[in-house]
Amino acid sequence: MDQERSDPDFAATAVVESGRVVVTVSGEVDMSTAESMFRTATPAGATAATVDLRQVTFFDSAAIHALLRLSDHYGDGLTVLPSSQVRRVLEISGLSTQPWLSD
Repeated sequence: MDQERSDPDFAATAVVESGRVVVTVSGEVDMSTAESMFRTATPAGATAATVDLRQVTFFDSAAIHALLRLSDHYGDGLTVLPSSQVRRVLEISGLSTQPWLSD
């Protein structure tokens, strides 16, 4: 993938309800899209987040960094729903036991 332009299949949408933002992400999360995922997951007024990555097909170190930033931002208020690809990347990186990672 060309690092200079975004994946045309990438999407990150958010709905905020009662202070919790629910973000649905699809496509590839990499250095060209990770910041967009982070911004979408941190709207003003949100105190907790659920990040649904079950439709993510590729996840790189920039995406991991964005998740770690979200963990710092929300603490115990973060829940991540991974795709099998995301789960594998988190296992390889040693992050599969994080409390924010859902089964």
